Amino acid sequence: MEWWQALLLGIVQGLTEFLPVSSSGHLMIFKELVGADAEGFLDFTVTVHFATVLSTIVVFWSSIWSLLKGFFKFRYNDETDYVLKLLVSVIPVGIVGFMFKDKVEALFGDNLVTVGVGLCITAVLLFLSDVLAGRKPVVRESTARNGISYWQALLVGVGQAFAVAPGVSRSGTTIATGLISGVRRDVMAQFSFLMVLIPIIGEQLLDILKVATGEVSFGGGVGPVALVLGFVAAFFSGLFACKVMIALVRKARLGWFSLYCVLVAILIFVLA
Repeated sequence: MEWWQALLLGIVQGLTEFLPVSSSGHLMIFKELVGADAEGFLDFTVTVHFATVLSTIVVFWSSIWSLLKGFFKFRYNDETDYVLKLLVSVIPVGIVGFMFKDKVEALFGDNLVTVGVGLCITAVLLFLSDVLAGRKPVVRESTARNGISYWQALLVGVGQAFAVAPGVSRSGTTIATGLISGVRRDVMAQFSFLMVLIPIIGEQLLDILKVATGEVSFGGGVGPVALVLGFVAAFFSGLFACKVMIALVRKARLGWFSLYCVLVAILIFVLA
């Protein structure tokens, strides 16, 4: 992978990780557009995903620090309740990761039609969230502690588990699922971004352990310069996109992103 390809793909990852348009899908699309080598692409994807996790930590550091301080008081307060709900939300994606890891990795090939299908699924969910979340008789706003209940956290986690497929937006799926189930927009904006920290950090630690023990090699076909450039580009563009998406979820309709996903999917089906 050339340095400019890594830089561009890092920017794409950072911008699309927090927008409900599927970062993994857009990485695959742009990989084809710039002609990047497929060798080592999965390692590159993991690296830039970790960069956007760090940007999430920076944006939400105050909230994360407050949660940690409250949680380690070892009593059932608001912070402990929130952390436990975050843990509940990662159960589905943890099951998928442990039981179907090879099948999930097989999806990240050169088949852009899979991305197109995933984008269509994302579009439907975003459209439904706009329609149903605004109809109070259909969806009641959550009155649970911290604005989200345990069953809602689990339901959002199921959405995240489905979003491991390329083209299905993680942020779009989790936010849409939360809004449809009755979680307030401001609550869902933060919960959606914090819930991804645990599985991605856990995956990173496992990968580092495998590299350290010699079980697998890392970065083959990419090179250290490309990995560093991709990481830095994803981190700084992620900082920008995270702040933008928080504002959009709280105020704007997600239907425009639904339309965007449909248009990109149509282009894929026509040109693939």
